[in-house]
Amino acid sequence: MSPLTITYLTFGVVLLLAIIFDLGLLSKREATISIKKALVQTIFWVGLAMAFFVFIWFEDGHKTALEYFSAYLMEWSLSIDNIFVFILIFSFFRVKPVYYARVLLIGIMMAIVLRIVFITVGIALVTRFHWLLYVFGAVLIYTGLTMFFTKHDEELDVEDNTVYKFMKRLLPLTSSDGGGKMRVLIDGKRRYTTLFVVVVLLASTDIVFAVDSIPAVFGITQDKLVIYTSNIFAVLGLRSLFFLLRGAVDKFSHLQQGIAVVLVFVGLKMLVEYFDVVIPVYVSLLVILVCISGGILYSLWVNSRNKAKDGV
Repeated sequence: MSPLTITYLTFGVVLLLAIIFDLGLLSKREATISIKKALVQTIFWVGLAMAFFVFIWFEDGHKTALEYFSAYLMEWSLSIDNIFVFILIFSFFRVKPVYYARVLLIGIMMAIVLRIVFITVGIALVTRFHWLLYVFGAVLIYTGLTMFFTKHDEELDVEDNTVYKFMKRLLPLTSSDGGGKMRVLIDGKRRYTTLFVVVVLLASTDIVFAVDSIPAVFGITQDKLVIYTSNIFAVLGLRSLFFLLRGAVDKFSHLQQGIAVVLVFVGLKMLVEYFDVVIPVYVSLLVILVCISGGILYSLWVNSRNKAKDGV
């Protein structure tokens, strides 16, 4: 059995056991998640991702491990922008907190399946048409520059969301949450509840983010193992991260600029490879660490300074 096969099997077994553990021991149906519980779950998923990093280091070598860590860190930081949009969706449809956990779980599981499809197609295209990497690089630079100058409140208008408009035209919807159900009977006719709409929007929103994040991972590596595992681990940690940060997302208002710089850097990295200029993986990791930590620290400093000005 090859080292790659062993790594894939280990990832699959660990992932299955982790999901069972998370669902069975850390989650209960229609129960609100406290900050303490969310912290435990976040530590659990991040710790598991880091344990897999150590496993890859010894099984597949330090280069693959560093690529995995770089890709995971980028995906994880992009998750915070995901969470901001999730909060807007929940607020727009007035979802009760008691349903948050289950709706997030279903939406995230759908997002994982869609990401696997998206990644598989992306790998097939890049393998056949290598020049697509340069297109991805240009797109990342444009996205990064746009993100740098875009404010959070300009990012999403649920009412004008294409997927939401499509569902309103195609499906019989109701403004009720159905007592936690996805479909209900009203006057003898089946209608889809707001919870169903929210689940679909969560999954589709994640795919929108994946359009930026997955090409960015291609800029770090074309290793299938790294691309799949880093994405899946980052997405699985979204639910606990949502409950941990939902009251504090605004405190990271400048993390977006840090992520934007990372996307521009990765885009440039992909483009300069056309000239046979290869930037080492440890340089990419260093840039990601500096930009993400810098965005977080600057956000906290600005937040602290604003509070001091307001006399809080």
